[in-house]
Order: sequence, then C-alpha cells, then structure tokens
Amino acid sequence: MSKTKDSKILLEAIIEGIHRIKGKNIIHVDLESIHHTECGHFIICHGTSSTHVDSIAHTVESTVKDITAEDVWHRDGYKNALWILLDYGDVMVHVFQEEARQFYNLEGLWADAKITKIEDEE
Repeated sequence: MSKTKDSKILLEAIIEGIHRIKGKNIIHVDLESIHHTECGHFIICHGTSSTHVDSIAHTVESTVKDITAEDVWHRDGYKNALWILLDYGDVMVHVFQEEARQFYNLEGLWADAKITKIEDEE
C-alpha cells in the first residue's frame, strides 16, 4: 500500500475513534504542502473535561488498532489530560480540553495549511 493510502485509512480510523466518544470540533490540518514539517497531518479535537479527553484518546488508540493494526508510536499528556498527543508518524492527533485548545491555537499557527472541518456525527 502507498503512504497516501495508508495515511487515508489511518485518518479515517482516527476520526472514527473521535466520533465514537463524541469528540468536539474535529479539524484536519493537511501539512503535506508545507515544507519541513514533522508529519503530514494533524487531527485536532477537544473534549469537555479531563475524563472526556482521556476517553477520546484511549478510544482513538483502540479504534486505530482494531481497524489498521497500528500501535501509536508515542503518547503524551494522559497524566493531566489537558492536551493529549498521539503520534502515529505521519499523523499527529491532538486531543485538548477546550480552554487549552483555544490557548495553544494550533489551527491558527498552521493557518497556511489546508484546514478541513470534519462534521460531527449525530
């Protein structure tokens, strides 16, 4: 499989995991057109509490494992669950509490990238 196809399947699995636990305001930041980035994609969302953020991140990990058989390369932030980062190599998942998301404003920092809002599931 090509890297592009692998990334597409991985992105879909991550978004599915976020939807399963009702993550809020999901954004896909496509960094592939920007030179010298650590990865090709960011998926950013937020939860309503530290418990919700923790649950979203754990569900993303288990959903990705179920669908793609991939394990997360690195994870950080579970202790406080203000901002949990899941590193899948070409895709970085950022699960924030809403206030932390507004403070760090990753969407604003990467405003020159292609940004797509993912619709919430009903």
